[in-house]
Amino acid sequence: MPIDPQNTLLTVQAGLAQLSTLIVSYSLSAIGAVILLVVGYIVAGLAERSISGGLKHIHGFDATLRHFFSKIVRYAILILVVIMVLGQFGVQTASIIAAVGAIGLAIGLALQGTLQNIAAGIMLLALRPFRIGEYVEVGAISGTVEEVGLFATRLRTVDGVYVLAPNSTLWNQPVRNFTRNGVRRGDITLTIGSWNDIDFAQKTMLSVAAAERRVRREPAPIAFVSTIGDTGVAVSLRYWTSAADFFATQIDLTKRIKQAFDAEGLSVPAPPPDAQRPEPSRTRQ
Repeated sequence: MPIDPQNTLLTVQAGLAQLSTLIVSYSLSAIGAVILLVVGYIVAGLAERSISGGLKHIHGFDATLRHFFSKIVRYAILILVVIMVLGQFGVQTASIIAAVGAIGLAIGLALQGTLQNIAAGIMLLALRPFRIGEYVEVGAISGTVEEVGLFATRLRTVDGVYVLAPNSTLWNQPVRNFTRNGVRRGDITLTIGSWNDIDFAQKTMLSVAAAERRVRREPAPIAFVSTIGDTGVAVSLRYWTSAADFFATQIDLTKRIKQAFDAEGLSVPAPPPDAQRPEPSRTRQ
């Protein structure tokens, strides 16, 4: 059958006209979608900061919950913006919601472990065994809490290592919170020769502790013999200090007690058995 050039030209012209109309229509929709995405992203960020700043001014409001609620507002706005963008292209929002529900159900069935993390995250946020800024130890995981999310918790170890722990792992094990009570007990043990004056060594420890302002007066520090060996006696100092000063206080006290023992002639460690024993250290009156 011969092709009519005139009909072919008319068909091509009609197709090009429809194509140009579609390009113009969808170009405007695409530009509007981009603008909507940019504006929605900015609004979501502003809303997150506003919620966080507003809750920060509420006395006693927990920092962990403040961070959680501000994130929820941010993600809710972003989801709403995505639905509006799809609506720009003629997609029915009711269909979107139904599709999201079906996809969520399928993902929930496929990722049951993830749902466990979400449930654990909700329990962690509700019961708050730890908060942002607290130092905790959970099994083999330890560090300062930086963020508690729905899926995982971010921590920073004492040597600056980034740790992201699943919430289900943190929820299913005992939590040791070293910051929550505000105070911690420290023990420092040094060994002296068995011929040294034990009472004098204990008094030396207590005098060093009394001179340290970070050591609490209540409960009062105590010094005692922890172990006895053949040639040495382990003398310990037990004291209380604030959780924030724990490590610095322990480091400084250990150094000062060792220096005090050296100055008073208390042998650390004991000399070999065949060495001549020195005269007993003098006892302070």
